[in-house]
Amino acid sequence: MALIRVRDLELSFGADKLFDGVEFQLESRERVCLIGRNGEGKTTFLKLIAGSVDGDGGEIVREKNLMVSSLTQVVPKLSGSVREIVGQGFGEQGRLINQYQNLLFALNEQPDDSQLLAQLEKTQRAIEDADAWEINQKIETTLSRFQLEGDSRFADLSGGLKRRTLLAQSCVVEPDILLLDEPTNHLDIDAIEWLEEFLIGFNGCVLFITHDRAFMQKLATRIVELDRGKMTSWPGDYQNYLRKKEERAEIEQSQNAKFDKKLAEEEKWIRQGIKARRTRNEGRVRALKKLREQRAVRRNKKGEVALSLHNEQQSGKLVIEVDDLHYGYDNKIIVQGLSTQVIRGDKIGIIGPNGVGKTTLVRLLLGELAPQQGSVKHGTRLQVAYFDQLRGQLKPEETVLDNICEGSDFIELDGKRKHAISYLQDFLFTAQQARTPVSALSGGEQNRVMLAKLFTRPANLLVLDEPTNDLDVETLELLEEQLLAYQGTLLLISHDRALLNNVVTSTLVIEPEGVINEYVGSYDDYLRQWASVGERRQPSIKQKNTADGENNALKSDNIPTNPPVLGKTKLSYKDQRELSSLPARIEQLEQAIAEIHQTLSDPETYKTNPRGSAELKEKLSQQEADLEQCYLRWEELED
Repeated sequence: MALIRVRDLELSFGADKLFDGVEFQLESRERVCLIGRNGEGKTTFLKLIAGSVDGDGGEIVREKNLMVSSLTQVVPKLSGSVREIVGQGFGEQGRLINQYQNLLFALNEQPDDSQLLAQLEKTQRAIEDADAWEINQKIETTLSRFQLEGDSRFADLSGGLKRRTLLAQSCVVEPDILLLDEPTNHLDIDAIEWLEEFLIGFNGCVLFITHDRAFMQKLATRIVELDRGKMTSWPGDYQNYLRKKEERAEIEQSQNAKFDKKLAEEEKWIRQGIKARRTRNEGRVRALKKLREQRAVRRNKKGEVALSLHNEQQSGKLVIEVDDLHYGYDNKIIVQGLSTQVIRGDKIGIIGPNGVGKTTLVRLLLGELAPQQGSVKHGTRLQVAYFDQLRGQLKPEETVLDNICEGSDFIELDGKRKHAISYLQDFLFTAQQARTPVSALSGGEQNRVMLAKLFTRPANLLVLDEPTNDLDVETLELLEEQLLAYQGTLLLISHDRALLNNVVTSTLVIEPEGVINEYVGSYDDYLRQWASVGERRQPSIKQKNTADGENNALKSDNIPTNPPVLGKTKLSYKDQRELSSLPARIEQLEQAIAEIHQTLSDPETYKTNPRGSAELKEKLSQQEADLEQCYLRWEELED
């Protein structure tokens, strides 16, 4: 059943026609991915579906009582607890519940405050009038489902947890349609995989925009492409879309070539002289006018970014040598005992959770930071080009031209001079955009400026720190082709699993406590090798790469040829007793937690004993923490 139908939608911004008679519909339980080049209007279309923007023409027909929730691309600055932020999804009802919770916490600090008690009674009556008691349980259930700590301050969370909180706010109202704009931006791989599993189990319909091809491939049941003001639907997954799109592009190219040939022949005929304008040929003249009109409204596909990496001279065979590297700060270990070698031509992916120290590791490898112990040595003839994910090399107040050329009208590429405007056109910037301040550009456009700046420099060591954020899929694939053809050495920090799989030859994986393991091959190869060892994110192995490129599963001098057999270490009598008692303790805790959840789900609990409900929540939090510790201890003893 169609939840939304879009018919003959028109929308223009100035002289540019963003939507030109768009037709679209969204069915129940679909997961539809909306793709298209930057600037085609994908985000605007989500706003049209959400009802926050109106079109110039056409209509959008929605099912009665349709609930639509959105997760925006940019994380807003919000204050308050996670519980309060999630509760805001209910509007006024959520505000009352948040007020009630805050009064309970205040009464725990000042139990005899008569003014607080009066406010609590007033709020209780307002909640009853608004029929909002059941909302409190929905909020608590959502917090548990999203694995969020309700009392945590939103401002103190990591970027990934902030996005998860906002997603919980969108989902707490149980929407029929969930709109997601680039939900994987700035998330680490663990967070992306969690989001995938959640959305696969989501009961409603999902319409999302993403540049993450692995995310798209796993989730999408249909691909919808926005191209030159029109929308095309492609049933099936991303790989099917690529196949069908290529077939359609060939057909379109052939049809356009035939059309253009016919138009050229008719234009030649009309110029032959007076005989073309005789009465008996008026029909042919009218047909020519119609051909001209059809050609005038045909919108050509926008150009492609022309990426080209310049490699002036080879570095020495040994690029970087690391011996027993240690580094940390603020009581946090970033690198512990890393020994490795980077050889010319290596393409190394660096992966790990957000905040673990991937950028710090790169700065250590480049010599921008000094090791606290151990050494980092560079090979000869090294030329480094560094793409910074924070775009720190760009000057926001200056124009694109000034950022690229620094006052000159020309740049030099491979010993040849090229006009700066012509060079920037290769990156899809018009002459007007080239004279625009960088601060006025979108995130994707700023990333293109960074790439344009980076590729003016000859380099035999290329360092890319999250280069894919905000790039459209076509530009991303062109970047991927250039990296595959690149003859130098590459260090790539990325959460884009498709890019890692297609480009890198080995991966450095940053584990807890600063341990860094290297795995031969792509991201999927790393997963397979980890599975054979069975110690993901819990290794304690000091690294030592083999310089002669041995084909070991893990390049380390301390790893046995065969994967270790788990469970062969003999436990002490005390540990055996503890291991045997854990299942019963876990069952006991799970039963107690379930009973508290059942009590808290009853609205009467909050009416009759508000202070008691706060104590129950505190007890619930403690028992959930105890359960987590039991699981961790069980896993430790089993290993």
